Formats: sequence, structure tokens, C-alpha cells
Amino acid sequence: MREKIFLVLANLFWAGNYLFGKYVIAEISPLWLTFIRWSVAFLFLLPISYFLERPRYGEIMKQFWLPLSIAGILGIIGYNLLLYGALEYTSPMNAAIVNALNPAIIVIMSYFLLKERMTFINVIGFVISLVGVLFILTNGHLQWIFQTSYNRGDLMMLIAGVVWALYSIIGKKLAVPPITATTCSVFFSIVLLFPFLFLQPIPLAELSGKGWIGISYICLFPSVFSFLFWNMSVKKVGPSYAGIYLNLIAVFTALFTFLLGGKISASQLIGGAFVLIGVYLATNARKAEAAQAKDAAI
Repeated sequence: MREKIFLVLANLFWAGNYLFGKYVIAEISPLWLTFIRWSVAFLFLLPISYFLERPRYGEIMKQFWLPLSIAGILGIIGYNLLLYGALEYTSPMNAAIVNALNPAIIVIMSYFLLKERMTFINVIGFVISLVGVLFILTNGHLQWIFQTSYNRGDLMMLIAGVVWALYSIIGKKLAVPPITATTCSVFFSIVLLFPFLFLQPIPLAELSGKGWIGISYICLFPSVFSFLFWNMSVKKVGPSYAGIYLNLIAVFTALFTFLLGGKISASQLIGGAFVLIGVYLATNARKAEAAQAKDAAI
């Protein structure tokens, strides 16, 4: 139950990242936004990991520096640069549609790399939730998907999905406490990003008030809390199970829009219902599978 709540909260905060990131990226480059985001997050993650997990950083860095560095390159640097960079070339609608494919990419790659099973109900649940997301993103006109011309940004989002799937799989197999693993990955990412900052001017003096608010949110909620909740959940339930919840980002985006004074259309309500039904079927399929495995062991 706790893992489900964590996954819901992680995607709730990531939905806010899309909303704030939409206008922040107009004032700051993807490189600087990624560096500032994770430098600030590291200041929170380090004490949190120390007090909750009491890690021996020296031993962890020495023994797991390579997989932690790869995780940082994929989940911290790669995914964020691709996500923010894609918004410079493609529309939010196109980016969201491609991002909705992430759970499918995780399931497929987990099947081939981790040999995770895919039950019929699991597949049905994923398909229903994906249809719900597409229904929301196309405002109830699913035929728009086939009329979209994909550009460089769309391809960047597709690559970002592969990068995120690999990051999730590494998180499942890494023998390091989840909060500590996130903290160490962020540290390596900051070190690797720092030399590239000299290629671009410092943008902080030109940020507007909204820009500072957006960066403050991005540095804390989707960076610290979402990654902690995601990694702790993936460690327990696996990347395929957790990946189904990524479809909730579109639902929460619609809710945020309503709370900020926007309107929620019938297509968003219907699509949200499909997403929730799909997630329910997928998670209950996993629960039933786990119960069968337990009975077999007894």
C-alpha cells in the first residue's frame, strides 16, 4: 500500500514539473536548469540519506561508482536534458503523447533484460491506461495521433523514454539503499555537468519572478520527493509495475489546470477514468501473481 501512495505522489509532483517547466525553459537553458535543479536537490538528499539509511559513502562510492554514475547519466542528466530540450522543438501535446509510451518501453525492456513476466491482465491494464492518456492528450480525438508529424523533439522524447527505462532497471538491480543511490547518482551527475556550464552564460540575473518560483518548485518536489518515492517503490515492486503509474501524470496535469482556473473537458474526465481503471487492473494483476508465487513456495 505504501508503494502505491509513493508512486501516486511521485507522479503528482512530476506533473507539476511539466507545468512549471513549460515557462521556466523559456528563461533558462536545459543544461543550466538541470544543473541548478539537482545541485539544490543534492543539499536535501544528502542529509536525508544519512539520517534515514546511515550509509557508508566511502565503501558505496568505491564499490558501486560505475553503476551509480551510469544511473546518474541516464536518469539525472540524460532524461532531463532530453525532456527540457525536446520542448524547444516540439509542442507540449506531442511531447506528452510520446512520454505516455514510457510505461510500454519499461515493460518491454524489463521483459527482455530482467525476464519479468507479462500477464494478459497486465497487458490489458496497460492498454486501457494508455488509451486513457491518449484520450486526454488528443481532447477525445484519437485520430489526431496519426495526423501528427513527428520532429526532432518527438524523437528526443522517445529516446528519453528508453533512457528512463534503463535508469529504472538499474535502480531495481542496484544493491544500494534507494535514497543513498539517488544521492550518489546526483553527486556524480553534478560533477559531470559542471565543466559544460562554461559553454553557456549564467542566466540567473535574467530570471523573472515566475522563473524563480518555477525553479524553486522544480528543485524540491519533482527532484527530491519524486525521485525518492520512485526509487523506493521501484526497489520493492519493480520497474514494470511502477511504470504503469506514469500515466497518472496526464491526469494530475488536468487537475492542476482546473485548480489554476482552467477548464476540464469531458474528454479529460473520461480519459482519467480509463487511466485509473487501467492502473487498477495492472496493479491487481501483479498482486494476484505475487500471491500465486507465495502459495507455490509454501
